[in-house]
Amino acid sequence: MLRPGGADLTIAGGIREFGRATPDVIAVRDGDRAITYAALDERSSRVANGLLTAGLRYGDRVALLCGNRLEYPEIAAGVAKAGLVLVPVNPRLADTEVAFVLRHSGARVLLVDEVLAGAAHDVPLKRVLIGSEYESWLTSAAARDPRIAVDERDPFCIAYTAGTTGDPKGVLISHRSRCLTFYATALEWGLGPGRRTIAVAPMYHGAGFAFAYAALYCGGTVSMLRSFDPHRLLDMIDRDGAQSVFLVPTHAQLIKREISTIPDLSTLDTLYFNAAALPKVLKEWVFEAFPRTGIHELYGSTEAGVVTDLRPPDARRKAGSVGHPWFATEVRVIGADGQPVGPGVPGELFSRSPYLMNGYHRNPEATAACTTADGFLTSGDIVIRDEEGFISIVDRVKDVIISGGVNVYPRDVEEVLLTHPSVTECAVVGEPDDHWGERVVAYLVGQGVIEPDVLEAFLRERLAGFKVPKQYRAVAALPRNAAGKILKRELRSTP
Repeated sequence: MLRPGGADLTIAGGIREFGRATPDVIAVRDGDRAITYAALDERSSRVANGLLTAGLRYGDRVALLCGNRLEYPEIAAGVAKAGLVLVPVNPRLADTEVAFVLRHSGARVLLVDEVLAGAAHDVPLKRVLIGSEYESWLTSAAARDPRIAVDERDPFCIAYTAGTTGDPKGVLISHRSRCLTFYATALEWGLGPGRRTIAVAPMYHGAGFAFAYAALYCGGTVSMLRSFDPHRLLDMIDRDGAQSVFLVPTHAQLIKREISTIPDLSTLDTLYFNAAALPKVLKEWVFEAFPRTGIHELYGSTEAGVVTDLRPPDARRKAGSVGHPWFATEVRVIGADGQPVGPGVPGELFSRSPYLMNGYHRNPEATAACTTADGFLTSGDIVIRDEEGFISIVDRVKDVIISGGVNVYPRDVEEVLLTHPSVTECAVVGEPDDHWGERVVAYLVGQGVIEPDVLEAFLRERLAGFKVPKQYRAVAALPRNAAGKILKRELRSTP
């Protein structure tokens, strides 16, 4: 009897496959530069051999410090071909933060954009500047694929999350996790041979990498957007004929703010949103601005991967929800007593799927704190599941405000604030209060002067009194991370 088998899944697999199957198809576009699958396959093999020649061995870490550019996918594939582990580094980090990631990950080599050459200069490791030096380095390396055997359950990368209450944590993401994510995105959002997308979100972020690289793993074409600009994005969609594009809510907000009339983008059939909640008011604008485009809203995390998806047939009917569990995903909603809760009752969301992380690098305590003995991982989010199984995010566990002994969920307040015509963005946080324990405070980005008395009267007609903010603070912009998530911890620390 024949037994099913085959090579282990590796993120380099798709590059190898389409390097043979469609060698002349354009894989990556970056401004006036473009490379075919054959060139991507060869250049990634040269990356792999250059690293192996430098003395690196299976499981060693290679840091990559750059933004979205043509070299990003070939470096990721090359690191995988060599059996090494990628450490994506956010170019926006402070020098001390970059140094922490390099040291904590144990990176032995840093591939760095030449414009960032001075980053963490005191960390001793081999450096290759992406530019002319990188091209010379590639030319001197062998072009033959080294074919290092990779265990698909081993990590392909260590993705560092923003530190909320301390140093960032390194999330160990396996080849298997990411490859299955790529195949699932092909099913869900049509990423595959002949399909075109744009790397809008930064590839050093988990979702930005997953949804851009998925196009290459599945034989499509990805165009690099180096920095976000609404006009440039829409021009690229039109010029390159993009069909499926991943955005975060901040991107939609900026498009809405800066572009009065959305052009007819005839090729665009799918938009999918992730990384932060898509407010109902903004989502309604997206429906109107892109009337012939299917809108997905998904929910997940670096640690859990994609957990849920709200698909186009239910996008309007269930606005405010993030949908049902994604492919091969189980969820639990657990109450404060540790027991499952029924429909309509808030509880903490746990998920189990093949997309989960392996754990946190060199941090078994943090890994144990967010996982269960039977393989579920906590999201740290409070959710409600309705009678039809649709899940809605209520708020982060750590963001829930306890004012006068009563729970206030900031998202409830934020959704109502955003319906006021003078408020374009907002964030609601809890701050210490001698009388209430915590008071509700709203940070607002608006058009013109926002009168607190007028806003309070507006809210009292729509919210219970205990949810109405005790204080309103106007700000020019809300602090956000690379994924577009609002950094509420920075607001709490604002004097």
